[in-house]
Amino acid sequence: MFFSRGAAGRTAPSSSALAASLTLLLALSTALASEGGDPPGNEEYVLRWSDEFEQDGSPSADNWGFESGFVRNHEAQWYQPENAWCEKGRLIIEARRETRKVEPAASGRGVPAWVRQRTQAEYTSASLNTRGKRSWLYGRFVMRARIPAVQGAWPAFWTLGEGRWPACGEIDVMEYYDDSLLANAAWLGEGGRPQWDASKRPLADFGDRSWSQSFHVYRMDWDAGSIRLYVDDELVNAIDTRAVRNADEDGANPFRRPHYLLLNLAVAGVHGGDPSDTPFPVRYEIDYVRVYQQAGAPKVVSLTKD
Repeated sequence: MFFSRGAAGRTAPSSSALAASLTLLLALSTALASEGGDPPGNEEYVLRWSDEFEQDGSPSADNWGFESGFVRNHEAQWYQPENAWCEKGRLIIEARRETRKVEPAASGRGVPAWVRQRTQAEYTSASLNTRGKRSWLYGRFVMRARIPAVQGAWPAFWTLGEGRWPACGEIDVMEYYDDSLLANAAWLGEGGRPQWDASKRPLADFGDRSWSQSFHVYRMDWDAGSIRLYVDDELVNAIDTRAVRNADEDGANPFRRPHYLLLNLAVAGVHGGDPSDTPFPVRYEIDYVRVYQQAGAPKVVSLTKD
């Protein structure tokens, strides 16, 4: 996911950026092999936090908060908590085609014209996050889910740091749109624009059309020097973060600061595509979300409880 709600809009990854990302992936993999460094997997990992969604009803308020309204990327959906619930051991996020009257957003800094001008929504959905509840610095982040691989749907499993985007840092463990899976990271580049390290793989690379009808495992292994993103244990992007610096006075590396988790299902927007011919409702089904860290690593940063 990315932001275009505020004054500083997002520039999507270009074809050249994607090509550069692939080159970096190959180079980093070669470097790791030459240095004798195995990808995370052999180290001892400890489960620090999880949500198995075993209790029917609303998602745990101890774990999750909700975004509300029109949020980012010129998306068509109105986010509301009613579109997310737990059922039979799964979190269901449902996008619906339904008309909802909304109050025009108050004008002011950070509220763009596209939000202010809307008086109704044609779609609703839900977006959950752990902001203000739990965040983590490094670890293995895992989700098992079945995604809606249909025109107009934009499901995502991602992280953000605290502060203004993109200087806060963004990691997209999984996004789907344009009949492709994406695995990306972004930080603040020159001119206030995001700098992307992006991978976009056609869904056909992973299997036939029935592939998306099954559950799959999306994983991030994140440490002080790299971010590795996987689909069913297949590496799809390796990002060398050692030299990452925001192009501002702070010059910080946003991937050496805690991030929180987000789960959402967007509709349309700058990348989701036209949903007009797609049958609704559309569901994003999540079996579990788990966070592991290496033994001895800093534990979960809990902002509301021990």
